[in-house]
Amino acid sequence: LSLGLIAWIIAAAHRAPYVPLWTPAPWQTLVPIVVMPFAAWLLVAGLAEANPLSISLRGGDATEPGPAAAVTRHPVLWAFLLWAASHMVPNGDVVSLILFGGMAILALAGLAVVDRRARRRLGEERWQSLAAATSVIPFVALAQGRARLRISLRFGLSLVAAVALYLWFLLQGHIWLIGVDPLG
Repeated sequence: LSLGLIAWIIAAAHRAPYVPLWTPAPWQTLVPIVVMPFAAWLLVAGLAEANPLSISLRGGDATEPGPAAAVTRHPVLWAFLLWAASHMVPNGDVVSLILFGGMAILALAGLAVVDRRARRRLGEERWQSLAAATSVIPFVALAQGRARLRISLRFGLSLVAAVALYLWFLLQGHIWLIGVDPLG
């Protein structure tokens, strides 16, 4: 349902009139090209790794969060936030600002909502114990020494899958799905 709604929103955005807000500069296209590899890894690792504190395809009932949670408690939400924010920069029109800005706000709001739900589901003591080794803001727990990045086979596979996904989108997928060449 979510993928269908996103496809409908993107199709509607393509049909909307173009109303410029700023003149795009060549450097602005580099922002998503630089940011998206990290966002792709957060998305792939966040979905593939168990994470009782956040969104995961492996379920929230795992005993310990995977390595991506050392970077941020909510890797999937940060992936969407980085995707949306980085795409606002080169797309200087009203529709893009509404589309990407709305997605960024939704991801930001989701950080608090998902924390609240996990806290309720896990109980205060368990939530505090797990949350102490991670942070909402990426890299804060690592920088403070509260988390350690554990390299594992799943971590490596997530990294390889994220690179493959990113390269496919960069070289072909973006044109095929969105109709815009990010390298063009």
